Amino acid sequence: MRSLLDSPGRPADPRSVLHDVFGFSAFRGQQEAIVTWVAGGGDALVVMPTGSGKSLCYQIPALLRAGTAIVVSPLIALMEDQVTALRQLGIRAAFLNSSLPPEDQSRVRRQGAAGELDLLYMAPERLLSDGCLAWLDQVPLALFAIDEAHCVSQWGHDFRPEYLELAVLHERWPAVPRIALTATADLPTRREIASRLGLDEARMFFGGFDRPNICYRVTPKSNATAQLIRFLRTEPTGHAGIVYCLARRRTEETAQQLGREGWSALPYHAGLPADLRRTTQRRFVNDDVRIIVATVAFGMGIDKPDVRFVYHLDPPKSLEAYYQETGRAGRDGLPAVAMMTWGLGDVAQLRQFIASGGNGERQRIEHHKLSALLGFCETTRCRRQVLLQYFGETLAEPCGNCDSCLEPVATWDGTIAGQKALSAVRRTGERFGQGYLIDLLLGHADERMARLGHDRLPTFGVGSDLDRRTWQSVFRQLVAGGFLEVDLEGHGGLHLAGDAAKVLRGQRALELRHDPAAARGRRATKGALNAPATLESAADRDLFEALRTRRRELAKANGLAPFMVFPDRTLIELALKKPANLWALGAIHGIGQAKRERWGEEFLGVIRRFAGSAGTLGDQG
Repeated sequence: MRSLLDSPGRPADPRSVLHDVFGFSAFRGQQEAIVTWVAGGGDALVVMPTGSGKSLCYQIPALLRAGTAIVVSPLIALMEDQVTALRQLGIRAAFLNSSLPPEDQSRVRRQGAAGELDLLYMAPERLLSDGCLAWLDQVPLALFAIDEAHCVSQWGHDFRPEYLELAVLHERWPAVPRIALTATADLPTRREIASRLGLDEARMFFGGFDRPNICYRVTPKSNATAQLIRFLRTEPTGHAGIVYCLARRRTEETAQQLGREGWSALPYHAGLPADLRRTTQRRFVNDDVRIIVATVAFGMGIDKPDVRFVYHLDPPKSLEAYYQETGRAGRDGLPAVAMMTWGLGDVAQLRQFIASGGNGERQRIEHHKLSALLGFCETTRCRRQVLLQYFGETLAEPCGNCDSCLEPVATWDGTIAGQKALSAVRRTGERFGQGYLIDLLLGHADERMARLGHDRLPTFGVGSDLDRRTWQSVFRQLVAGGFLEVDLEGHGGLHLAGDAAKVLRGQRALELRHDPAAARGRRATKGALNAPATLESAADRDLFEALRTRRRELAKANGLAPFMVFPDRTLIELALKKPANLWALGAIHGIGQAKRERWGEEFLGVIRRFAGSAGTLGDQG
């Protein structure tokens, strides 16, 4: 029996489930329309940004419909955390995967067949096995939820071949509604999801891609590790964050350096033993480690709402990957920062990755995606407008929460500088890298340059009016604009591309951006990461810290991640409103019936002790 839904006199409608089970006062965006549609038996394809409540779009229908909802999830760690969190809400949830001992797998199968589960999470490989499909014939099915549905796209950044076979769900159980959900799908990917999953007739719900709480920042790479350390030193201590690198070795070296500098950091990449990766992930989720330095192997399985920053030490391969990875910050809706450093060496490495895999058509698409990412890095416009435009969405006004908005970028007529740079590339045979070409332009000859006779070229010394840092910016923007390409051999050689000839002939002007000084923007970043910024008084901030301490103690004693007790947003509201009794807790964000009964008195006790006496908090009735 559903103890949370079948209590006497309680209507089992979407809004009451939202409030009484999950502790939320109102639906956001299209949530209510999606819930109503799926609960009524309709198929849906849902595209909503991370942190906007996609999970509720299938969890609430699962509680409203008879039977068990089967949730397809790509990673074991993710489903385990989701199930643990749901159980804290009093929901009958379970997962079925290889991490369970045989006796526990048998128990879950018995519960499913008996209709004793509200939600059952499975990886696609397990679900699609013959034995599992036959067993599901015995289970009363409420719906199928296909999470991370972009994994079906063969052209996407996280393709999982098993997802291609999930169309069998509709073929085998045509009367059971399906809902596919993703945060990352441009229009072609949405069409591909619908086609491959047999959702052509499904209702499309598009919630947009905007994550207004994330502050996007990009800066040229100089000394990448030193830049990361400067960033961390400007922020309040104790924030959880993810640092992404391209290479496994770099994750280990960076984590070690951060450890020497006093931060709690661990590396994570696919080359580490599986048990060590699981332990590292668990320690991060449980707040035992504050910073993970990782390759892209880390992220999709992280259901941690209070990640305050994502830092790309190296850029990803595409804007899709960038959006997905930065989306792991600020899932709780509180302020977060997405920071990235990049340079021409990164472009050479990324083009190598593209060249080493896939056929010609795939390589063409990935080169196009990389070009879009480089354009995003060097834009003078609002970064959020550029990012959303890539996904086919329009933001009418600049966001006011990216580096371009917070520190408007000055531009300059770079046509002559561009001609000098492109001429240097052409006259040296289109095979030298940025450093050599800048030395040529500045008139700094070495033995190699003299031996090659390049110190006698017309371009030798013609760029002495600009300093080295400015020339680095010029070359970087010429690559980002498609006028130069980095060779695929990994040596950083540059050759002409695109409209370079038009620039050289004076048929096209160049407007270039002035790179902001390295010290600028720190105040804006620091303020953006101050999560409990709404706690204006010192007393409220002290109470917030006391509530965090009690949360950490309760989580550790019960083997939970702290956010599974209450997220930061709930603690902030508790510190501001200081509820006096269990009834008043019902009005606090994120406190449903089960959590109120289990944890309510613990946190009320902190508030009462902090206030000095219960009587000062108002009516206790």
